[in-house]
Amino acid sequence: MRKLLIPLIVLILGAGVANTEDSDGLRILVYGATGKVGTHVVDEALERGHIVTAVSRDPSRIKQRHQDLSAVSGDLLDSDSIASLLVDQDVVVISVRGIIGKSKKPENAIQRIAVEKVVKVLRDIGDDAPRLIHVGGSGTLEVEPGVLWADKIPKLLVPKFLELEIQGQVLALEYLRTVTDAKWSYATPAKNFTNAKRTGIFRIGGDTLLEDERGKSRISRADFAVALIDEAENAAHVRKRFSVAY
Repeated sequence: MRKLLIPLIVLILGAGVANTEDSDGLRILVYGATGKVGTHVVDEALERGHIVTAVSRDPSRIKQRHQDLSAVSGDLLDSDSIASLLVDQDVVVISVRGIIGKSKKPENAIQRIAVEKVVKVLRDIGDDAPRLIHVGGSGTLEVEPGVLWADKIPKLLVPKFLELEIQGQVLALEYLRTVTDAKWSYATPAKNFTNAKRTGIFRIGGDTLLEDERGKSRISRADFAVALIDEAENAAHVRKRFSVAY
């Protein structure tokens, strides 16, 4: 089995560890902090005055510098590593993707395994456990009652690894919907992610794929991060999926 995330090592950013004294901000742990979504989530959380612990396979890739930011490496396949990072956190964000080794089974998608591993730790912590916000995939959204967008994507146009990742996200949502003893939210982007700037203007939906007046389903990563941190602050969709689109 290939090791996806290197063992726990704390890397100090700037002048020191994140400043947690005299702060009203949430303590937010972000897995996949160097990813295209995770980077925006870290930036948005810091901009709003939250205390962020950024987790990456290679924390040296985290380029942000902020007094309320610290960077760590951690292993989402290791319950002890997860437990050590979740201590005293308010919210844990999972924004990862990939398949373990050369597996051809969606059950081995890291996003599916991650939610199960984290939920187990949340259960062990009990009442003081942080809330989980998982970044899902648009393939899990319905285009008509009972029909997922994943079911409509032409298989010839989708690489096998991406097909497995999409199926893994479906399994992650199905699993979370069985969880009633931990606080989770499944944040789902529109069909198309863009690199457009933050506007703070978007719609929040549920299980149905949202489209604009031109039939486009899109959201910028920056605005998706706004919606995700809104959820971190407001807990409006506990034990629910919510979707974000223009």
